[in-house]
Amino acid sequence: MPLPSAIAPELVAEGVRMASICNACRYCEGYCAVFPALERRLDFAEGDIAYLANLCHNCGSCYHACQYAPPHEFNLDFPRMLADVRGASYRKYAWPDTLARLFERNGFVLSITTAAMLPLFLVGIGYAAGGTAFFAAHPDSEGAFYAVMPHAAMASSFGIVFVLAIVALGVGAVRFWRDTGEHPRDFAAAAPLGEALVDTLTLKYLGGGGDGCTYPDERPSQLRRVFHHFTFYGFLLCFASTCVATIYHYGLHLPAPYPVDSLPVVLGAVGGIGLIVGPLGLLWLKAGRDSGLTSPRQTGMDVAFTVLLMLVSSTGLLLLALRETAAMGALLAAHLGAVMAFFLTLPYGKFVHGVYRFAALVRHHLERRRPLPEIGTE
Repeated sequence: MPLPSAIAPELVAEGVRMASICNACRYCEGYCAVFPALERRLDFAEGDIAYLANLCHNCGSCYHACQYAPPHEFNLDFPRMLADVRGASYRKYAWPDTLARLFERNGFVLSITTAAMLPLFLVGIGYAAGGTAFFAAHPDSEGAFYAVMPHAAMASSFGIVFVLAIVALGVGAVRFWRDTGEHPRDFAAAAPLGEALVDTLTLKYLGGGGDGCTYPDERPSQLRRVFHHFTFYGFLLCFASTCVATIYHYGLHLPAPYPVDSLPVVLGAVGGIGLIVGPLGLLWLKAGRDSGLTSPRQTGMDVAFTVLLMLVSSTGLLLLALRETAAMGALLAAHLGAVMAFFLTLPYGKFVHGVYRFAALVRHHLERRRPLPEIGTE
């Protein structure tokens, strides 16, 4: 699997320049994992800059603490540079290579995909239901959803797209890991893998060194971490709901919809609320963010992905609330259309940052166990 075109040489050169200045200063080493990882290096290759970029949470704490930030002649905007490199790394590691350009205008692509999927499912489900069933109210009983869309069609279409998305994400992760120079087997090392998982589940480095990160402005705050927790765990709960529902259907032979007090519904409802509260909070914070610290391409990608998460969760909650009414068919179509758009764009949008960041954290904990260059042990 040869890698596609590299990150632009001028961007890598700027990354090396800034990293070298930071390496000489070392004032920000307590903020996050980026700076301890940076300080282990005397030279920086392209893979090193991409690795550092994917360790970064773009909180901005280092920028506001930096004595070399603009208007200093060094013009050190470290978060902005890492954001640019991070976006370039998404395109570099994407698979298939021909689809890497989807990252260029991700917000537009995601919007068009969502706009296409919603009417497609609306018309498709309406046709499958024969019109009458689509606009009819159905009793809240097992199998009511499949009165308007056959289970085989639903499972096969989403199953194929989901598998392809997972394969694309997996290939991207392998490419990223290989570009770091690490051996494949090291990714599964128990202790570093476990520490990276703890960092991920606690969103440790959104703490900005303890007081919170300077987001959206230079005042430390824990709000971004809180809203990320709502979003992250909301997503995990919704995924858990889907997994439990799959067990119910195939293992217990209980087709959806399920009672409101059942495990799949409780998990999905709580997760759906998290996927509204969290994204709304993140959009609110982003509106006040200093645009000089972010990449314009990243901003469009972030907003589009956040809005799509809200669309998936809001249509799901509406379907839960109105599933016994005549609106059930239309809401089912809207929800499935939003979920399909999410699956289709999964490997070519903001979601990939979670995959590469987790891999970067594993590498960070691997490195911590190694001797420092020309110094000894940490």
